Amino acid sequence: MSLTLEQFGIERLNPDQRLELIELIWDSLDEHTPYTPPDWHIKELERRIEAADANPGSGEPWETVLARLSRKP
Repeated sequence: MSLTLEQFGIERLNPDQRLELIELIWDSLDEHTPYTPPDWHIKELERRIEAADANPGSGEPWETVLARLSRKP
């Protein structure tokens, strides 16, 4: 059985409400719930690791990224 947004009225929620719902659902999972990421997630992670390994100086320190994201527009 495939679920739809319409079954739960999710299509009527605004983006902030949808994000809140995602968080509620995610937090409802037990931390020991087994999870296997889809193959495309694994492939994307492998691609990013390869890119980082090929050019280690291209990244930014976490502190720099966090400071940039913390600034108000």
